[in-house]
Amino acid sequence: MIMKKDDTSLRYDKMVESALRGVVRQAVGEVQQRGLPGDHHFYITFMTDYPGVKIPDYLRERYPGEMTIVLQYQFENLTIDEQNIGVTLSFNNVPERLIVPLAAVTIFADPSVNFALQFQPLGDMIEEHEAHMLSSMSEDGENDHDPDAPKGKKGKSSAQSGEVISLDKFRKK
Repeated sequence: MIMKKDDTSLRYDKMVESALRGVVRQAVGEVQQRGLPGDHHFYITFMTDYPGVKIPDYLRERYPGEMTIVLQYQFENLTIDEQNIGVTLSFNNVPERLIVPLAAVTIFADPSVNFALQFQPLGDMIEEHEAHMLSSMSEDGENDHDPDAPKGKKGKSSAQSGEVISLDKFRKK
């Protein structure tokens, strides 16, 4: 039997992504059971347009491609299973339930210990996500969907509860 090269190739990239997402699953699971120890806190960046992401429409409109949430002081009902992270966060003093598939997570960071993982969507999701991001950008590279977004930041801003923040200061250079 003759097989295409693609059919017989071991997909190490997918294996590594799966293993690293297991680290996220385990870390969130430990916090779900015992709470956040010491100064630990999580920044979780995810694609808002990924299939299965459940967030309020106004958040999806405000963050049309990517959003970062912070699990530190004020969060409730943290859940984790093989596929999804669930959490209730407050946005402008309104509690909102978010469901985020682990596959939608692009960055997981715990700045208290200078730890971060960055994920790349694989296969068809890369093309779909890039097409969506390109369609949401104007010709000058600015985000057309968020009039409050600082120019050149593509919808990300640095602020308090419920805001998207930059993770650049936590990345090793």
